[in-house]
Amino acid sequence: MKHYRMQFLAFSLLALLTFGFASSSQAETCAIRAVFTRGGFIVGAGGGHGVMTCRGHHYRFAVSGMSVGFTIGASTAQLTGRALNVRSPADIEGSYAAIGASGALAAGAGGAQLQNQRGVILQLTGGKVGVELSAAVGGVTITLERA
Repeated sequence: MKHYRMQFLAFSLLALLTFGFASSSQAETCAIRAVFTRGGFIVGAGGGHGVMTCRGHHYRFAVSGMSVGFTIGASTAQLTGRALNVRSPADIEGSYAAIGASGALAAGAGGAQLQNQRGVILQLTGGKVGVELSAAVGGVTITLERA
């Protein structure tokens, strides 16, 4: 009988370590849709809005950003993708840094991967419309819109 208890205890411990503790605070992957318009001459600025969808719930957010470097023109990007490592909707809020180059002449496509201080990673792709050329350092800030 003692032997069976030890086997049961060992099996239970192994199952717990293998499958972990079930918790609602585990990180999720959520869908993202956003529209971002930017423009500038040397200093660029932009803004937009989007929606994050997690477990069937929709969370609206605002996006604002600024860049310094070579920027000329204006464009609008319609982005889709996902947010990784989301434990609560508020995790998407924060600053996301970006260094890079982009361009659009009438229409173009591109993508980005950004991370905030809470560990949320945005993986975004989409189309861009407008006339813009940029080689700059900048970032965006996301804030949830309160109903």
